[in-house]
Amino acid sequence: MTMIETYHLLEALGGLGLFLLGMTIMTDALYQLAGQRIRNALMALTRSPTSGALTGACSTAILQSSSATTVAAVGFVSAGLLTFKEALGIIFGANVGTTITGWLVVLIGFKLKLTSLMLPLLLLAMFAKLFLKRKQASLAMAVAGFSVIFVGIGMMQSGLSGFEQVLTPATFGPDTWFGRIQLLLVGAAITVVTQSSSAGVAASLTALYAGSISFHQAAALVIGMDVGTTVTALVATLGGSLSSRRTGLSHVIYNLLTAVMALLLLTPFVQIWQWLFGQPVEAQAQLALVAFHTLFNTFGLLLILPFTNQFERLMSTLVPEREWSYTEPLDNALLRDVDLALKTVYASVCRQFHDLLFYLRTRIKSGDEDEAPPFPQLQSALDETHVYVDLIHLQQKDKPSWYQLLELIHILDHMQRLHERCKDWGDDPWYEPQHESGVKDGHLSELLIKAEQTLSEMMHSINEGDNLRLWQQAQQLGEEVDRQLEAARKQRMHDIAGGHLRVPEAEEYLEEFRHLQQMVYHIRRVCLHLKRWQEIK
Repeated sequence: MTMIETYHLLEALGGLGLFLLGMTIMTDALYQLAGQRIRNALMALTRSPTSGALTGACSTAILQSSSATTVAAVGFVSAGLLTFKEALGIIFGANVGTTITGWLVVLIGFKLKLTSLMLPLLLLAMFAKLFLKRKQASLAMAVAGFSVIFVGIGMMQSGLSGFEQVLTPATFGPDTWFGRIQLLLVGAAITVVTQSSSAGVAASLTALYAGSISFHQAAALVIGMDVGTTVTALVATLGGSLSSRRTGLSHVIYNLLTAVMALLLLTPFVQIWQWLFGQPVEAQAQLALVAFHTLFNTFGLLLILPFTNQFERLMSTLVPEREWSYTEPLDNALLRDVDLALKTVYASVCRQFHDLLFYLRTRIKSGDEDEAPPFPQLQSALDETHVYVDLIHLQQKDKPSWYQLLELIHILDHMQRLHERCKDWGDDPWYEPQHESGVKDGHLSELLIKAEQTLSEMMHSINEGDNLRLWQQAQQLGEEVDRQLEAARKQRMHDIAGGHLRVPEAEEYLEEFRHLQQMVYHIRRVCLHLKRWQEIK
C-alpha cells in the first residue's frame, strides 16, 4: 500500500470515528433535551403492540438511539407500567426508527451536499453551548453532534475516493447467495466492532457512493448490520433482569427472521425498482439502499405484529420467570434513567410487602403455609433491594425523584425492622385455636383474628394499587391493636390483684401483645410512605 493509499485509509477510518463521536454527542444531547417527554409519551401512548410499534419507531427516530428506546421499554415492564406484549411492539418499532439515519445521510450528506456548511455550524453550536444553559445548551450540543456526523461523512467520502482503482465491486466476488451471506457476516462483524449499526450503514452508503461496492453488496452488508445489533443486545442483557433477557432474545429472533426475509426480498426489490423508475438501481443506488433498509424492516414489523401473542408465549417459555423473583427487574442498565430505576424499585417493594403480609397472615392463621413465600427469600430480596438503592444517588434539587428516593429508603428501613420482628417471634404459629396457653385467651385471640382479616384486605389494596385505602386499613388495625392492648393490660392487672394470674404469666402475655403492636407500627409506617410515594407529583 502506497503512502497516499495509507493516508486515504486513515482519513476514511477517522471519518468513521467522527461519525461515531457525532452520533454519541447528538444522542446524549437529544436524550437530555427530550428523553423525559419521550418516555412519558411511550408510556402514555402505548396501549397495544401496534401503538407500541408506532411510538417505538418515532421515539427512536427522534432520539437516534434504539438502545435508549429499548431500555425504556424494559424499565416500563419491570416497573409494571407496561406488559411485555406491549413492550414487544416498542422493540419491533425501534428497528424501523433506526433507518432514519440512512435517510439523513443520503438526503443531507449526498443529495444536498451540505457537508461544507457543517464546520461553521459546529463553531456556532459550540459558542452557543458556552453561553447557554440547560435545555438550550443540550440543543446546542445536539446541533454540534449533528454537524460532526456530516464532517465525518465528508472525511469518509474523501478517504474512499482514493480507493476508486483499488477497491471495486469485483474485489468482493460475484453476486451469489454464498457471496451475500459472506457479506452479511461481514456487516454483522462491523456492527459488533463499532457498536453502532448506524455507523455501519453510513459507511456502506459512503462506499456505495464512491463506487467501491455494488448495490447488492451494500444491501447484504446492511442486512448483516441489523443482525449484528442482536449480538450487542444479547451480550448487554446477560445477567440482567428477566425483562431485559426476554427483550434481548426477542431482538435476536426478530432480527434473524427479518434478515432471512430481507435476503429473499433483495432480488424482487431490485426488479420492482427498475420497473418503477425505468433505469438500473445503480443510478440512484444510495436512495435505493435506504429505501430497501426501511422497506424490509417495515415488512418485518407488519408480519410479526399479528403474532405478538404467540411471540410473547415463546419468550416466556424460553426465558421462564423464577419463583419468588422479587429483584430480577432491578437491572443495572436502568440506573442510567433514575426515574425508571425508582419506579422499578417501587414495584419490587410493593411485591415484597404484599408477600410479607401474606407470610404474616399464614403465621396468624394456619392453612396457607404451602403457598406462602419462604421467609429467607423475602429477607434475601430485601437485602438485594438495599444494595440496588445504594447505587441511586441524587441531590435535593432533583425533584420529584429526590422525594421518591427518600420514601423508598423509609419503606425499606421499616420493612427491615418488620423482618427482624418476624424473626424474633420464632417459627411456631402465633395463633392456634386448640392451644391451651394464655394466647388463646381473650383480647389477643380476638385481635389476631381481626389482624388476619385486615391483612387479607391490605393485600388486595396492594394488588389494586390503592395506597390510600391501604394506609387507612393499616391505621384501623393499629388503632384496634392499641385499644385491645390497653384493655388487655387492665384485665391482667385485675387478674393479678385478684390472685387469678401470676405476674410473670401476665408479663409474658403482654409482651406478646406489645410485640404485635410493634410489628403493626412498622406496617403502618410502610403504608404511610407508600401513600406518600403515590402522592408525589
